Amino acid sequence: MNQRNKTYLLHGGLFLITLVTTTLAGAEWMYGRLFIPFEGTQPLGWKEFLDGFQFSVPFLAILTVHEFGHYFTAKANRVRVTLPYYIPLWLGLGQSIGTLGAFIRIKDYINSRQKYFDIGIAGPLAGFVLALIVLWYAFTHLPPPEFIFTIHPEYQKWGLDYGKYAYQNIPEGGAMGLGDNLLFYFFKTYVADPARVPHPYEMVHYPYVMAGYLALFFTSLNLIPIGQLDGGHILYALIGRRRFRWVAPTLFIAFAFYAGLGQFKPTDFAVPSDEAFFSELGTFGLYVVVLFLAFSRISENRTTSLLVTLSVVTAQLVISWIRPDWTGYSGFMIFVLVLGRFLGIYHPETELEEPLDLKRQVLGWVALLVFVLCFSPRPFLFA
Repeated sequence: MNQRNKTYLLHGGLFLITLVTTTLAGAEWMYGRLFIPFEGTQPLGWKEFLDGFQFSVPFLAILTVHEFGHYFTAKANRVRVTLPYYIPLWLGLGQSIGTLGAFIRIKDYINSRQKYFDIGIAGPLAGFVLALIVLWYAFTHLPPPEFIFTIHPEYQKWGLDYGKYAYQNIPEGGAMGLGDNLLFYFFKTYVADPARVPHPYEMVHYPYVMAGYLALFFTSLNLIPIGQLDGGHILYALIGRRRFRWVAPTLFIAFAFYAGLGQFKPTDFAVPSDEAFFSELGTFGLYVVVLFLAFSRISENRTTSLLVTLSVVTAQLVISWIRPDWTGYSGFMIFVLVLGRFLGIYHPETELEEPLDLKRQVLGWVALLVFVLCFSPRPFLFA
């Protein structure tokens, strides 16, 4: 077998494994149960696995269209690029979507803003169009509201008012809901039959809704206009190297500030015992270290990175003292760390600094508008 066939086999094999893992994960979300048997639980079986394709097929279709948008545009620009590498991940313990996504590897140096723009924008816009189609189908084909009783028969005693009672005595974090963004709110409010829209904590059981929502979530992450994310490529091409050098770190600091806002308040340290105080102080210290790691590449000078970290932490504490009800979304902190420490805040410089033509400029600002429409300040809600 030659090298090319081995490569095709690798890409195809990863795709098939990811199809299986996302199908497993999709079935677990749909039924609220697991495939791995635990004591006192009824494991899912073959029928439920087949039902899981209702999640995996639309979700992987959107992901694939996104990646091949990059791939074909790179080919059109004569940039050598690999086929998508899919990353399967399923641990059998729930709370998984069966994959860490997919990526293509660019094998050439890209020397112009225009090429970065074309390759960067093609993926998210292509995937976004298919996500809109999936969401339209999801919200125009919702089952009757009684469908939820097939997943949670214990809700029948409350009828369709189950939302007032079902989440009162569950353990913390025992139910997960999908937070609103502008597009999701539009589909729920103006496209769907209001009588069929499920409670926010039950939407995870609706596979097409879940697939479409996750597509919007990952589109918004990809379009964050920082570093080498797709949004970073787009903004770099729009405003050029010099402006991007200060806009990108400013946006990153704002993102990190929001993610950690309200996680620690001055009143948290007013605890009744020394043991509790030092425990809280240790947790706070760990947070500061993580934030410093995220800011470690914002400057070549470590002192500058430390000053930025301490400034952000101080501002968060001050705001939390003045307005303790203002909180960010701590779930973004892992992405802040990955973006700041590993992916990078800045963008590779290009030899050619040619400005974009009007058509590309309009398309670029449309893509950033898509980011606004897809972004949710609280993408996942926990009861």
